[in-house]
Amino acid sequence: MENLALIDSFSEFKDDKLIDRVTLMAILEEVFRSTLKRRFGSDDNFDIIINPDKGDLEIWRNRVVVADGEVEDDNEEISLTDARKIEEDFEVGEDVSEEVKLIDLGRRSILALRQNLISKIHEHDNTNIYKQFKELEGDLYTAEVHHIRHRAIILLDDDGNEIILPKDRQIPSDFFRKGENVRGVIESVELKGNKPAIIMSRTSPLFLEKLFESEIPEVFDGLITVKNVVRIPGEKAKVAVDSYDDRIDPVGACVGMKGSRIHGIVRELGNENIDVINYTTNLNLYITRALSPARITSIKIDEENKTAQAVLKPEEVSKAIGRGGHNIRLAGQLTGYEIDVYREGVEEDVELTEFSDEIEAWVIEAFGKIGLDTARSVLEQEVSDLVRRTDLEEETVLDVMRILKEEFEE
Repeated sequence: MENLALIDSFSEFKDDKLIDRVTLMAILEEVFRSTLKRRFGSDDNFDIIINPDKGDLEIWRNRVVVADGEVEDDNEEISLTDARKIEEDFEVGEDVSEEVKLIDLGRRSILALRQNLISKIHEHDNTNIYKQFKELEGDLYTAEVHHIRHRAIILLDDDGNEIILPKDRQIPSDFFRKGENVRGVIESVELKGNKPAIIMSRTSPLFLEKLFESEIPEVFDGLITVKNVVRIPGEKAKVAVDSYDDRIDPVGACVGMKGSRIHGIVRELGNENIDVINYTTNLNLYITRALSPARITSIKIDEENKTAQAVLKPEEVSKAIGRGGHNIRLAGQLTGYEIDVYREGVEEDVELTEFSDEIEAWVIEAFGKIGLDTARSVLEQEVSDLVRRTDLEEETVLDVMRILKEEFEE
């Protein structure tokens, strides 16, 4: 039969797309049957024989011989005269098998058939990619920067699969050049239309957890368990670790001598400050550890309302709160408790919200974001430091200080 361009490309499809022989034959038959159905109204009486390795294809139409003038369906019936043009000894009632040449389908049908075939191959390919990466969700993955866009970086892996690293999944200090390798976790895989959208993340807490598994042998082997991870990407992270073997110091094993083991992880995350703490079911001790590097004098926990009040010496308060309030915020996320800090020896204090009639809500909120939610916690700070940390105007900060001082002078 005519070995048209469509047939010549069978082996090419098989080699390029790595499709197994059985799958390729099934796709080819589906495409040809669809074309025959459009051309003849039905494909039920057609036999399709395909050999994709050699590029051979045969299509046979089976019809019943009827008397001349009695053909009602020319797809399933053939007149005696036409049947005897194929073989002279056919009789009424017999079955006739006649080969259908591709050229007989018409040029337009052949072009549509080829396009349909390419589409089906791509659809099969995309389905396989989707399944492959769906199983990789939450795993570490490395790909190369292919194209840098305003809202995302487009990566390609070794198989040419496209992976998207959105801007909001990048660490603020991330800067990549074309051709550079990027590591992250496969966060999600979705089918958009027929094309898989593979999203990578470097800001997910899971990325940090997987880096621990990758870089620290005891975590990889299961001797140390990462119980919880919380992050402010590029700024600070807290990781709670535990070991069921009393001979292993989980924190020491993760950090290493002089931070040697965790140094590579910190560098990967743009010098993100990582606190590694021992996990414990003792809630008082867990919250105390979560507030490190601050030293807690005492702590009072309300388990019903999931709140904790930590009392510290005045010089420890700023450590507990941390720059920009990061430390206390992450400690709360790590433990699941809302933590308030109080200065030891200071009995009288007033919540900033009590001044809402004199201080605007957005100003109170600005102080709260850096962990200052009481009058004395604000008054103990330097004005210049408050201006820098809150981004408020100096005049606004001075006005707040004046209002707060009047409260205590009364």
